[in-house]
Amino acid sequence: MSGPFAHPPKDGQSGTPLVDHLEDVAERVDHVVPSSATTPEEEPLRPVVKTLAYVHDVGKATSYFQEYLLTDRTPDNELLRHHSPLGAFLAYYALKVRGFETETCLAGFVAVAKHHGSLPNIAHYVFDRAHRRDGVTGEDQNANERRQTAIARQIKDLDENNGGVVQEIVQQATDGEGSWSEFEDGFLDLLGDIETAVASSGHVPEPRVDALSDAYYGLVLQCWSSLVLADKTSAAKGPKGKSAYAPERPSIDRLDEHISDIESSVSQDIDGSRPERLNYYRSRAGEDVLDSVPQFVEGDNPVATLTLPTGMGKTLTGLSAALEIRDQSDRDRIVYALPFTSVIDQVVDELEDIYQTDTSGRLLTAHHHLAETTIQDVEDDDAADLSDDVASMLAESWRAGLTVTTFVQLFESLAGPANRQSMKLPALRNAVVVLDEPQSLPLDWWKLVPRLVELLTEQYNATVIAMTATQPRLFEDELELVDEPEMYFDAVSRVSYELDQSTERYITDQSGPKSYEAAGQMLRDVDDTGSSTLAICNTIDSARKLTEQVSGPRMLDIGELFAAELERQGRGADVDIDRLASRVEAADGRPLIHLSTRLRPVDRLTLIETAKRLTERSVPVLVVSTQLVEAGVDISFDRVYRDLAPIDSIVQAAGRCNRSFERDRGTVTVWWLDAPGDQSKTPAEAVYNRGTTLLPVVAETLERVREESGRLSETDVARRSVRQYFEQLLKDKNVGKQEYTDFVDDARGKDLGDLSLIDQRLSAEIVVARTPEERKLLDRIHEAQEHYDYETLNNLVEETKPLRISVPYYQEDSERASAIRDLPVLIDDQGVYELDVNQYEKKFDPTTGFVATTSSVDHQFL
Repeated sequence: MSGPFAHPPKDGQSGTPLVDHLEDVAERVDHVVPSSATTPEEEPLRPVVKTLAYVHDVGKATSYFQEYLLTDRTPDNELLRHHSPLGAFLAYYALKVRGFETETCLAGFVAVAKHHGSLPNIAHYVFDRAHRRDGVTGEDQNANERRQTAIARQIKDLDENNGGVVQEIVQQATDGEGSWSEFEDGFLDLLGDIETAVASSGHVPEPRVDALSDAYYGLVLQCWSSLVLADKTSAAKGPKGKSAYAPERPSIDRLDEHISDIESSVSQDIDGSRPERLNYYRSRAGEDVLDSVPQFVEGDNPVATLTLPTGMGKTLTGLSAALEIRDQSDRDRIVYALPFTSVIDQVVDELEDIYQTDTSGRLLTAHHHLAETTIQDVEDDDAADLSDDVASMLAESWRAGLTVTTFVQLFESLAGPANRQSMKLPALRNAVVVLDEPQSLPLDWWKLVPRLVELLTEQYNATVIAMTATQPRLFEDELELVDEPEMYFDAVSRVSYELDQSTERYITDQSGPKSYEAAGQMLRDVDDTGSSTLAICNTIDSARKLTEQVSGPRMLDIGELFAAELERQGRGADVDIDRLASRVEAADGRPLIHLSTRLRPVDRLTLIETAKRLTERSVPVLVVSTQLVEAGVDISFDRVYRDLAPIDSIVQAAGRCNRSFERDRGTVTVWWLDAPGDQSKTPAEAVYNRGTTLLPVVAETLERVREESGRLSETDVARRSVRQYFEQLLKDKNVGKQEYTDFVDDARGKDLGDLSLIDQRLSAEIVVARTPEERKLLDRIHEAQEHYDYETLNNLVEETKPLRISVPYYQEDSERASAIRDLPVLIDDQGVYELDVNQYEKKFDPTTGFVATTSSVDHQFL
């Protein structure tokens, strides 16, 4: 039909009429919001959001906006161009006349007002937008009163120029219960009605933070995110219909077949050798967990835990449980969340192999900070509708049957998400959410995360599985899917723990850390035993310093050999890992590998797989790494050295030792490394004594358990120490910030949005090109941008993910930030830079990766 435009004619194509757009968004709501979804007051949610869909852009029908849209001329009063404020008031009216509860009407008001922005602190926001002082006119009005006056002018303009259109819109939005004329005549009274809902009753009204119920934040999240997803995919002319939003469900039969293939290829015998017993218990654990699923599905608590020791195949067992829960309770999707981006690549690679797919379809999506396009929120800008790419949009909205993501993406999308982040939230409804290694969550969030999980389970009808060897007990009354965890921990006793003298000194008087010279000598001495060794450090600088100490004539730098293979092959993914491992075996010297997030993901993955091949061939490789190897890396060393850390990190590190019973007993040594360079704090203190001081609790726990048993057996550390450590954190330290949960209960969206799972958000993405073929990729990206070929550009940007590193910095004017800005920009307006190692040799080391000027310990949750 003709009439006012929602989106203008462009590039020879006809524009989108407003009514057509509104009807399309409403139709998409049918596929975004299930018919079973309800508000906290048990009202059907779909008609609420469809009402918002019909009215959200009604302000575009004004002559002011149409002139701006078609001529790019802004009216003298720019407020007259903004379309969301008018739509917000009409949304409240439409829901009110349809008989919805006041909080539902307020949720609709905020959802429409912010459909191009982020959620505010809602009680104050609503009060400010609705409060109007009597008798105040002209220049004496404040900003909100001027906005109300502008809305009144917009209402008059619509009545004069497009009355028939807006009457049709209101009829659809209210299901015939309301009229445009009633809204127009009652606008000032509507202001008072909205203000009263959030204001105190005194002589001078003020906003009441407690005006809204504890369930309100979840309600506004649902309304807002569903509207944003339907609106953006409509504006970008995304595919329509149920199939456009429906997932392709990964088959549990295919996963079971994969697990059966693994089990049939190895011997299982409870009375056999230790590896045979391990395989027996792995298989039994999988059966044990699946046997518990019916009890969980039929129970009242939607949160379960899965507690198994490292090396027991938790990833596949947890996924199997999630798929079984999905099928038995008729759920839609699986969301698998991990703490580290470094582990995502490994999990996704395995899933791609199992399901013979990649992450471009509707079966599997990998989504973390490297996968997200940066779009800045705007208050009211039609360009925001047209700047989105459909393919990346749907990937970021988690419409696949299985999404692998990070805690940052999951929990920051629930706690004050940015506009584009919100699009993933509708996919969480009726989902099974797996939290892998939840103890890795920052302590400040230990009260907020259970509150967000409560929101997920109660308002999104999601099911949650918390899966780890070291349960932090964040949730109450959860069902444990493993019938007898202790049996499995006893069955896989593979290591003994020992405390280095430096750790003993920390326990005694917190003085005398171990020098890197002494640590390096210990690692070189291990060379004489022919043992494979892993040393895990707490910071990148510490790992780099330790690598420097052990390097020398007797060591064989695998980073250098990998660089040669990479240059020969042209792409990291094409490097033959078996060939590289064979070259290492044939060369002189003890193999040395350095791992950190300063290396590209493709390089890390290749080096980890190379180390795995070498350990399997009993080559005495030495790996110096940051914590990135602690979770989800299936590799086994004879000896592990761990810098002093929380008990759960020590246990996770031990999971990389004697993993498959290569020897009778592996050894895990806990030492306390000195501060590298001119830094004032040891890495352990810098990382784990910020805010809540954890190391004294670690020392006290280790000492108490050792005094009770006279030694530090695996069961002592992995079970008793873990239990006591977390109990002390929760009860004595009372970890977790209560104010964060108050933000949810009080619907303070802006305050939630200011939170982060990492201490700072300033970071730069750098695509590192090491070969001619990779440099050609950068040239093609520049060419696509120059020709505005966005489809090609998005495909090429996807290819850069394995080549990207994320480098955090503390301040815009810091030395590191300046060094990064010296690099050429690769992708305009997205903070993505390029590093050609041939041109910037001093900024990249083939062994340790990108050379930064300062250190950061916050990268691990990105």
